[in-house]
Amino acid sequence: MAWEEVIFQYDGTFDGFLCCVFESYVHKELPIAFYSDEESCVLSFYSVRVINTLPENAQRVYRSLVKVSAAAAQLLRKAFLTCMEDKEMHLYRFVRKLYKEGPAFLKNQADEVYHPIAKAVRHMNGEVEKLRGFVRFSDYSGVLGAEIEPKNRVLPLLRQHFCSRYANESFFIYDRNHKELLLYSKGRSRIIPVDSLQLSLPGEEEVHYRALWKRFYETIAIKERTNPRCQNSFLPKRYRGTMTEFLPVEQEPNPQITKFKAVPFSSERLPHPELFLLVPQ
Repeated sequence: MAWEEVIFQYDGTFDGFLCCVFESYVHKELPIAFYSDEESCVLSFYSVRVINTLPENAQRVYRSLVKVSAAAAQLLRKAFLTCMEDKEMHLYRFVRKLYKEGPAFLKNQADEVYHPIAKAVRHMNGEVEKLRGFVRFSDYSGVLGAEIEPKNRVLPLLRQHFCSRYANESFFIYDRNHKELLLYSKGRSRIIPVDSLQLSLPGEEEVHYRALWKRFYETIAIKERTNPRCQNSFLPKRYRGTMTEFLPVEQEPNPQITKFKAVPFSSERLPHPELFLLVPQ
């Protein structure tokens, strides 16, 4: 019996993708595309199956992958965070081949199914490594805050590094591109979706420290040895929009920017009252 070609519409989460894999095998349907919003499917000539994210189905698929290869399952989870084009299709083909042939093909970097995934993960690992050193925090009423603009969804991979490094602080890191916010306080952390985050202008003390940091950066530079090409290789320009040493020390006030303060916060998403939320003053 031939498998029917369909489009899968799901919620864009990793568990949702695993549920797509589950439904594919249950109904013998071969996905030709994955979409996380309804509008993209409207003009399609193919049948559209809406996939509900059920934790039990996602866990069942993931356990089966771990049984075949724990390393492959972990690679799949990591690859889902990448900005790889047609990501879900590549990952689906990876899962199909893993079930059919086992993990032996992972030893071949040139394998047509494995290669694009390995390449995407290497790109993301490089971005994570750079951001460990390029993230710049500012003080917001006693809470450290930073913004980043990564191509990949790196917050889950940066989480352990910064939570360990600033274990005695309260801080947040906002991913502008993926609209995600990493919150940490008193040994607990959460990553939550945030539509937008507009921070207040730096206070007098913060401006002073920014000026010191810029002076340090300029002082250690050797003018005669300036090498823009080398600098661009080690510090690509796309990271500089959120780095203190490349930003003006003082900025003109913007009436559209809201000042925030840190307050305890508790909800179903963040059940621990010791975690904080930035709210308008």
